[in-house]
Amino acid sequence: MIKEISRKCASGYAALVVLPALNILVGWWFFRSVIAETPVAIVLSVLSFVVVMICYKGFFMVHPNQAKVLQLFGTYVGSVRETGLRWANPFYSKEVVSLRVRNFESEVLKVNDSSGNPIKIAAVVVWKVVDSAEAVFEVDDYQSFVHIQSEAALRNLATSYPYEIHSGEEIALRSNPQEIAEKLQAEVQDRLDKAGVQVIEARISHLAYAEEIASAMLKRQQAQAIVAARTQIVDGAVGMVQMALEQLASKQVVELDEERKAAMVSNLLVVLCGEENARPVLNTSSLYS
Repeated sequence: MIKEISRKCASGYAALVVLPALNILVGWWFFRSVIAETPVAIVLSVLSFVVVMICYKGFFMVHPNQAKVLQLFGTYVGSVRETGLRWANPFYSKEVVSLRVRNFESEVLKVNDSSGNPIKIAAVVVWKVVDSAEAVFEVDDYQSFVHIQSEAALRNLATSYPYEIHSGEEIALRSNPQEIAEKLQAEVQDRLDKAGVQVIEARISHLAYAEEIASAMLKRQQAQAIVAARTQIVDGAVGMVQMALEQLASKQVVELDEERKAAMVSNLLVVLCGEENARPVLNTSSLYS
């Protein structure tokens, strides 16, 4: 595996002074050689001029949050991260690698969750290159590699957990967004380590049941909500009835036998648990009539 090697290159501003000076010097040498009619000196001055002109090809610019990967005839010699105008061997090939933070949103994937229910899911991945050598030499196209591997990790995650908690599951895609985001980031990072990429954040951006079961799952959710609401209402009603009986007995407001207590409990439960407002009937005669 090829790791990044930091390489220092000469300042391009210094080379801007040196190379024109060499041009002037070589031109003066050529002029003196022509006057002196020295063929060897003329040829050498021409060759020197050609070499100096080739050296101009060594200039390159490094922008902030950018790296230039240098190769010499197919051999990796290092990466330059120092910003500004630089100069290096003119025979180096220079490939630009952006170190900026980037993000992309995956396509909406249709997969089955761990319960076998078809769902639609998508994710946003925030990433950046941290090793320019691995990004260039370990994979063919690191940007395409990031996209494909992120979608593969998302698909694998979606099949490992249920859409929502039903019975006994500890983590679900909809119920535990933070835990799912951490697991997605870890799985994407594991797949992208070989490409010199760091995953800053990975989070689900779209999550829904597929159309063919969406209506059925909506009815299921509504039924669960109704059962939960009814359970809470009954618990509250039983507590209120118990409190009413205890206070009536403790304050000796009225003494009720078991049959009257049962009737009172029944009436209170009907009033408290009914969906419509109760319409009481006033008893103007004796309590026991």
